[in-house]
Amino acid sequence: MHATNSCALMDELRPDGAPHKKQTQFVKDRPGYDRRYAINAIKMKQEMSFIAKSNFREKLHETVFWFMNNETWWQPLLRKQA
Repeated sequence: MHATNSCALMDELRPDGAPHKKQTQFVKDRPGYDRRYAINAIKMKQEMSFIAKSNFREKLHETVFWFMNNETWWQPLLRKQA
């Protein structure tokens, strides 16, 4: 897979809506919003014996693909917000 983010992946999987990045809407940060998250994978491996079974790109692809194939689950959520 060549896509590095969800918009590029959507462009690849559903080109009729490309570029999907144009649908991104930036909003003002909420009070208390975390500006950065950091994960120390080495520490996780050493202290918890945790080793990820798949990588981020694989899981991103699975997640985007799931949402594309389950519109009946998320479409009602959009109607509630309107």
